[in-house]
Amino acid sequence: MRRPVAGFIGLRYLRTQRSNPFASFVTIASAVGVGLGVAALIVVLSVMNGFEDELRERLTSITGHAWVTAPGGLRDWRELRGDLARAPGVAAAVPVIELEGVVGRGSALAGVVLTGIEPALEPASSALRTGVRLGTLELLTAGSRGIVLGDALAARLGVRPGDAVSVLVPTRDPVQGLRSRLWRFTVVGVFELGVKDHDGERALVSLSDAAALGGRGEAVDGLRITTTDIFAAPALVRAWAAGQQRPLQLRDWTQDHATYFRAVRLERAMMMVLLSLIVGVAAFNIVATLVMVVTDKRGSIAILRTLGCSQADIGRIFAVQGTVIGWIGVVGGVAAGVALAENVGALAPRLEQLFGFQFMPADVYYLTALPSRLAWGDVLAVGLVALVMTAVATVYPARRAAAVAPAEVLRYE
Repeated sequence: MRRPVAGFIGLRYLRTQRSNPFASFVTIASAVGVGLGVAALIVVLSVMNGFEDELRERLTSITGHAWVTAPGGLRDWRELRGDLARAPGVAAAVPVIELEGVVGRGSALAGVVLTGIEPALEPASSALRTGVRLGTLELLTAGSRGIVLGDALAARLGVRPGDAVSVLVPTRDPVQGLRSRLWRFTVVGVFELGVKDHDGERALVSLSDAAALGGRGEAVDGLRITTTDIFAAPALVRAWAAGQQRPLQLRDWTQDHATYFRAVRLERAMMMVLLSLIVGVAAFNIVATLVMVVTDKRGSIAILRTLGCSQADIGRIFAVQGTVIGWIGVVGGVAAGVALAENVGALAPRLEQLFGFQFMPADVYYLTALPSRLAWGDVLAVGLVALVMTAVATVYPARRAAAVAPAEVLRYE
């Protein structure tokens, strides 16, 4: 019977704080503070998840989820590509040639990584296709000598679609040693992926033009693999390569872009710690609320003790009261956070129109809208952390209430 009595009295104390308006205000402020902290955490983590997904998609648009090559390149790439196409989980395998050189127009020169691709083999949903503007990949036909430049590279050279540029690529001849080839290309488009490593250094040409310019013949540098599940790509490609008869060199996106995603994870962890301070401040408000209630209810506590309630019962009464305040805040915060995270794309433009500013200016950020991906694991983690913090906040007031001496209080009542 003791636990139901403790719960009943704790909830009754929570409902009858009207006699102390300040304590009632602090109680409401504590619940609202917990809710705001929880909602802010869920929204921020969801937006960071969205940014991470966008960054991952853009980084892997040219390098792929995984890369397969061999010493000296791949001459039997068509056979390997057909074998990869039959592997479970593989969405596409595209032959790629990469050349390093110099691109210039007039006196403007810049280093460039020339990537030879086969546009017809590119997945229709790839970020590479969606990132191309002022031209299309289909213009990169065999022998056309067309080139698509990253927008930062095009701006550095001062060129637009229709302009001609010169590309110098060093090659190694087995007889004459190191030589160079100089070709003229026509700019047919510009791509913008929002990644400095791509937009400022990359240029796209047709696979046949890259092979002729680099003297590769029928060989390609490797196969760029796209999988249906990017997180399964490393294990999937290694399992496929284990069944091949020849040694192959493998590389995946976790190796190529480890620094980027390590920075994102660190920033995400720091944001969670900083925003958790909001919940911590609200938890201190719960402590203040319960301390005031304990002071206000000293006479009632003494009477309960004389009626047979133990110190543990008194502690549970105020623990229930503080826990309920925390639970109300957490539940409200989770509901608000989930609703905001799932509708942040629609709410952001309205807030921009209302306050007259842009969250993501197009001339600063490569995204013009706030991306968001709600992860229920984050919601659960945030809710549990908030519940633990609010539960810990009840320990000191509960112990203080349990320490009230009935005889001393009743003597002066």
